[in-house]
Amino acid sequence: MSLTSTDYQSIAVAVDGHVATVTLNRPEVRNAFNETAIAEITAAFERLGADPAVRAIVLAANGPAFCAGGDLNWMKKMAAYSRAENLADASELAAMLRTIDLCPKPVVARIQGDAYAGGVGLAAIADIAVAVATAQFCLSEVKIGLIPATISPYVVRAMGASAARRYFLTAERFSAQEAHRFGLVHEVVTADALDSTVAGILKALLAASPQAVGEAKRLVRDVAGRPIDDVLIADTVGRIADIRASEDGRDGVQSFLEKRKPRWLA
Repeated sequence: MSLTSTDYQSIAVAVDGHVATVTLNRPEVRNAFNETAIAEITAAFERLGADPAVRAIVLAANGPAFCAGGDLNWMKKMAAYSRAENLADASELAAMLRTIDLCPKPVVARIQGDAYAGGVGLAAIADIAVAVATAQFCLSEVKIGLIPATISPYVVRAMGASAARRYFLTAERFSAQEAHRFGLVHEVVTADALDSTVAGILKALLAASPQAVGEAKRLVRDVAGRPIDDVLIADTVGRIADIRASEDGRDGVQSFLEKRKPRWLA
């Protein structure tokens, strides 16, 4: 069954079976952020992340561009803000990014067009990003006297410090192929293959234990960058013990041995 929410001005949210799709829906401004879009994206991911029926979330966009970053009218208002007002405003964007990053459901970015500035942040924050070969990426902030500060933890994590040094400083455009080379996106496909590729990824996600997928997402976030010491080893030992004793863990192993479907596919 497909359910659609019409309570949003800047995005569209639809749930079809176990898959939710959050679509940036301001094509007239290349899906740029403003305060309304930021609040709506945050609320949507909070709601979908807490919905037990939802097992994967696609982040998509309408129109030729994926996301152009900050809306010009929004940025004009920010130019007149005090530092305290800018702190509050930037905190809302940071909260949106963190909400997506910490979402317990896997997030797949369907990048059908160009991603600039904050749009690169959205690509970086997805668990899996698929882009069309014609998409262009650009961390354009320095061109207008700004820096990609709020998105930087996610972008540097995704593309690495070396690539970030170049593109943060030069604001050069780079291709989807380059984005793939240094890990910002996971697959580059033709426009005709975009939906089938995303569908294949969703099929793989839905075949797995929803509990294990959520725990695996958290595992990567918690383990990455940490020293391999006694504390980390003890942490991973505890995690595997816990998941083995969980309902999904017990049923998954037993179903494999009994050559039957596990309970989440039954």
